[in-house]
Amino acid sequence: MSRPTSGIRFLIDATEGESRRLHVGIEIDGPFTGTNLTVHFPRWVPGSYFLREPIQHMTDFTVKDQDGNSLAFHRKDVDAMRIKIPTNTDTVSIRYRLLATDLSVRSNHLDNTHLHMMPPFTWFLPTEGIDSKRMDMEHIVELHAPDEWNPATQYFGTGEEKGSGELTGNIGITHRFTSPNRDELLDAIIECNANSMDTWVVDGRTHHLKLWDSGGHDVDQGMLDRFKMDMTRIIKEHHALFGTPPWDNYVTVIQLTESMRGGLEHLNSQTSMLPRQCLMPGHEDEYLDLVSLFSHEYLHQWNVKRLRPRNFLEYDLQREVHSDLLWWFEGGTSWMGDMLCVRSGAWSEKDWRKDFLRKMKRHTTRNGMNTESLSESSHDAWIHLYRGHAFSRETQISYYLEGELAIMQLDAELRRRSKGDSGVCDLMAELCKRHALECDATQRLGITYKDIRKALTSMKGGRQLGSLLDALMHDRKAPDMESTMAYFGLKLVPEKTFENGEENHGWLGLNLSAKDGRVITTSHHTGSPVRHCVMPGDEIVAVNGVRTSSMNKLKTSLKGKANSRVNLMISHEGILKEHSVKISGAPQHGVKLEGKGNARWRSYIETRQSN
Repeated sequence: MSRPTSGIRFLIDATEGESRRLHVGIEIDGPFTGTNLTVHFPRWVPGSYFLREPIQHMTDFTVKDQDGNSLAFHRKDVDAMRIKIPTNTDTVSIRYRLLATDLSVRSNHLDNTHLHMMPPFTWFLPTEGIDSKRMDMEHIVELHAPDEWNPATQYFGTGEEKGSGELTGNIGITHRFTSPNRDELLDAIIECNANSMDTWVVDGRTHHLKLWDSGGHDVDQGMLDRFKMDMTRIIKEHHALFGTPPWDNYVTVIQLTESMRGGLEHLNSQTSMLPRQCLMPGHEDEYLDLVSLFSHEYLHQWNVKRLRPRNFLEYDLQREVHSDLLWWFEGGTSWMGDMLCVRSGAWSEKDWRKDFLRKMKRHTTRNGMNTESLSESSHDAWIHLYRGHAFSRETQISYYLEGELAIMQLDAELRRRSKGDSGVCDLMAELCKRHALECDATQRLGITYKDIRKALTSMKGGRQLGSLLDALMHDRKAPDMESTMAYFGLKLVPEKTFENGEENHGWLGLNLSAKDGRVITTSHHTGSPVRHCVMPGDEIVAVNGVRTSSMNKLKTSLKGKANSRVNLMISHEGILKEHSVKISGAPQHGVKLEGKGNARWRSYIETRQSN
């Protein structure tokens, strides 16, 4: 058998944006190892723990050989095509089109203004019929786009040429790139539009910022300059913790929309999507969310992309690969990403407290901590987090939120026992040194729970903390945030004190939505007094015979009703029902931080940058 000599050539054409369909090509040269070539569509996007079916968007599949002769093919399984390879076939040319209308960070989107391309949503990969070693060779990527567009990607550019596109014949510019192997081919993005790309250097590393607005709204230049300055602060703070990385050319794509939000990390890039108000003057909370999301996805360069669960070292893109460590990789990233925002100066301490208040309010209105541990939540992400329902908060937890709080408790205890010399941020940096790709790992690549536990108990102050880590990760119990914040000289108190008799207002313990004169139940809070008789989807029609057609009217009907019995009329599946229920007053959870904090707190939020 001939030795493999080259990788694959992957083509896309984005010149027909009005059709919302992306033209795709794959060129595979011989030698072939048999009479059949099987190609699979990846079903998993790394970083998003949910199987998807991009093959559903494919049409017009054709295959030809080097002489233009059509080759026979048929569907195989749910995600594959099998192609018949005659003797003396030198090249197989696959062509198809993809509908690209899903506006999200995890999929393809094409219109007349831009292309956002996700490789796992774009190209089949050969899994039978060629030497498997070829997938880890250098691949060629070619993008044909309108003349005025320019691409942002972590692929290595090798040139461009104006002319007719190979897939469509349309005039445009063909941008050529290479990618060194399969994983770097797939764990990438291309954002191509007419907006210019900002490029600057931080600590000797080149950063690129590419923006796109779904409605074509112009970005405020002053806010953009502020964001670039805060990006630099955050990048420097990350480098102060982990060291300046050996990799270069990091790409940040920001997509601005009406209301959608999300972020996804890639190897040396990220796509973050937020409502466009985040870069409008006067929308401070939205801007702070943008800063937080950038920091979170940038931190994933270490904690996910280089430091991985050991069973994620080689991605299996066709099936679910579970990990019970997502509390570390996502919860830990949420905790540290925001902490690095405040340490860098991109957030103020007041900003951090405001964000912490929002998180504690979410934490205290859920009771899934009694039925699911962090390790269980991590393992079941494929069937829980991405498939939530109205009753999820009663039995499930978020490894993002609860993982963040648990790690903060662990961090405070480690700092207490080490007299401030060690923290979980140091633990993460140490794990990178020992186990991360491209970080001069001194031990086996990738980590397991045992590796985290061993590194923790080896740190100053960590010798006795293995049992605490075990409890935080495996017990079905909420983290102790009161003691955690007390270590920093802070106290958790209710968000506001009662005024004008508000303590006597009745509380239903429901999440509600109001629309078109109807108040609809969406889910229950922990301890809801009407959990037994009001279900998600039910309309709250009246309280004690008084119509409740808006949130304000419902609130008025509940004034002075705490710890009393009321007649609640609901509409369930279109049938009116009346229930006599005793309702309580709203619980007063400790969610807001009170106090200035002690020296330990001031040290905790202090920058690590030397200047």
